[in-house]
Amino acid sequence: MIKLIDRKNELQTLQTEYDKKDSSFVVIYGRRRIGKTTLINKFCEDKKSIHFLATEESENENLREFQSVVAEELDNNLLKNVTATRWEDVFNVVADVANEQEKLIVVMDEFQYIGKTNPAFPSVMMKIWDNILKDKNIMLIVCGSLINMLTSQVLSYDSPLYGRRTAQINMKQIPFSYYKDFVPGLTEDDMIKRYAVTGGVPKYIEIFSDEKDIYNSIKKNILSKNSFLYAEPEFLLQKEVSEIGSYFSLLKTIASGSHKLSSISTVMSVKQTSISKYLNVLINLDLIERQVPITEENPEKSKKGLYFIKDNFIKFWFQFIYSNRGLLEADKEQYVVDKIKKNFIDNHVSFVYEDICREKIWNLISDKISINRVGRWWNKDTEIDIVAYDSDGRDIVFGECKYTDKPKGTELYYELKKKCVEVNWHKSDRVEHFVFFSKAGYTKQMQKLAEEEKNIVLF
Repeated sequence: MIKLIDRKNELQTLQTEYDKKDSSFVVIYGRRRIGKTTLINKFCEDKKSIHFLATEESENENLREFQSVVAEELDNNLLKNVTATRWEDVFNVVADVANEQEKLIVVMDEFQYIGKTNPAFPSVMMKIWDNILKDKNIMLIVCGSLINMLTSQVLSYDSPLYGRRTAQINMKQIPFSYYKDFVPGLTEDDMIKRYAVTGGVPKYIEIFSDEKDIYNSIKKNILSKNSFLYAEPEFLLQKEVSEIGSYFSLLKTIASGSHKLSSISTVMSVKQTSISKYLNVLINLDLIERQVPITEENPEKSKKGLYFIKDNFIKFWFQFIYSNRGLLEADKEQYVVDKIKKNFIDNHVSFVYEDICREKIWNLISDKISINRVGRWWNKDTEIDIVAYDSDGRDIVFGECKYTDKPKGTELYYELKKKCVEVNWHKSDRVEHFVFFSKAGYTKQMQKLAEEEKNIVLF
């Protein structure tokens, strides 16, 4: 059983909807393995609920299963002994047992599968909600892991169900700060290396909890042809997109270091206008993101946008697994492990470490310095790992992240000071602060400098 870690906001949203005097219609969506069902089970464990899991079978098969689940949960002999031909018939029974004392929760998990077999099903559910459930003491939870499909069926403006929901929860990955709650006893460095592979996906984290050595775990859980994660990206995408080969080529290109739209277009030999369509789909699936220098005032219109794979596991898989599938099919797992060892830290972990440091900035700085924006900054010749500031104030934080085995000296500070001159944000009247993250710590000279200069913070 996967632990429910964090998710306080999601549980609070569900509880708020449950406590309403009126009916509730909540939509929960997010990628596979993210913990949607675990969240729902935790929320429902002390409440009266009906939990139905839709499948890719026909609509009639799903209706029969729904009827069976409802009949069993409500101990309704009539439903047990007849065959319903309409969803409305079963939902009428559900509505009849709803009472004022205790709200009844009805969960329809993987909702999108029914809409896939019958495109008119969202219209059916609209009528059921409007005519049967809306005025009852009922909480309907619609859940799905195929984001594009569920969005079009339930959340989009064109859906018959648009405007019916009373709340929605987009399940995201768990932040690094909660990693220790999944696998207690790990060192910070061990957690960073694992997070660089699993990201914040609870199921992946659980799988990686049984091995102390990260490379043994990679070999066992990803490189083995029979392992759970060997073909996971294919499973993630094959039901979301129709041209999986094109999306794989795009992800491979970005993972290999092409981040500008023009360079991606050149590498793939595809027009930029065609690539934009694929990029937007992957952004909606929360697999990639478009970044601009954090000080850009109009990010959507900025011409400095770069595309990065947002998901650590997907990034790792396309960097180290996809190009080595031939070797793995030939049972050369140890050879691939040795290849990964040579590049894992410098080409992957060190970049994930920067993301972790940017996440930490919020908690480490915000209690002393007011900030409301955190990110990277770059121009043609210069890049700064961390820039954080208050858009309504004058405080600005510059930071560097170094995942190396050698303690960092004062040159790190002086180099960053030079780079900061390139950042034009309130250049004449800003208050500058400097933050450094170093895996191996700092030299005595650097520690002394931080003591003397009150605007330097070392982590």
